Amino acid sequence: MAESTKKWYVVRAISGSENKIKKHIEDEIEFAGLKAYVSQILIPTEKVYQIRNGKKVSKEKSFFPGYILVEADLSGEVPHVIRNTNGVIGFLGAEKRGEPLPLRMSEVNRILGKVDELAESEEEMNIPYVVGESIKVIDGPFNGFSGSIERINEEKRKLEVMVKIFGRKQPLELSFLQVEKES
Repeated sequence: MAESTKKWYVVRAISGSENKIKKHIEDEIEFAGLKAYVSQILIPTEKVYQIRNGKKVSKEKSFFPGYILVEADLSGEVPHVIRNTNGVIGFLGAEKRGEPLPLRMSEVNRILGKVDELAESEEEMNIPYVVGESIKVIDGPFNGFSGSIERINEEKRKLEVMVKIFGRKQPLELSFLQVEKES
């Protein structure tokens, strides 16, 4: 099978079940004997850090919930097998039961590049907070207190937060992971 005939397609799947559906697609392709037509099946994910019970915990989060990337040559039975796999809604870009539209190489490179970038910079987190924003402390001795952000220290990954304690405003220095946005 010539590698050049394979293109990237986006498969719509039930959100939250991407890993299970990816496994189903792999199993169905293997069962149908079409492994030569499908090179890769990817679920773009990113690492998200949270504090649980005082410990920093990393968790994989889907970068595009409800979507799975498939590199394949969609000839013969391949699209039929993928479409009829449990949990698959259909191909992105296709009209109802129409021809699936492949991604442009620039889009694929951007998506894969973003995934690689996220894998390389695990420790590098974006700053999800802005000065003046209301937050809630979720870890440490002031757990449960609410306050507002006064200053952000990007290098130390700390926030200076004003919290009302016994009716008086007190400044606290907290880690990004010790607070969450107040809803």
